[in-house]
Amino acid sequence: MKTLKDVKIGQTAVVKRLHGEGALKRRIMDMGLTKGTEVYVRKVAPLGDPLELTVRGYELSVRKADAEQIEVE
Repeated sequence: MKTLKDVKIGQTAVVKRLHGEGALKRRIMDMGLTKGTEVYVRKVAPLGDPLELTVRGYELSVRKADAEQIEVE
């Protein structure tokens, strides 16, 4: 299983499935990260957290812990 955390800078991935429960899953979905969404990894902060993404035409920062809950292909 490949997660969003494993995607390298400059690569694009498609959200396959969301893991997690309740409020965490709802928050991820509210940010626009739903099944089938294309995600481009722009950069990673110097200490590795957070990840900066381009999703649906806007910029989004996601913590590594949240990125581990997003399965991609």
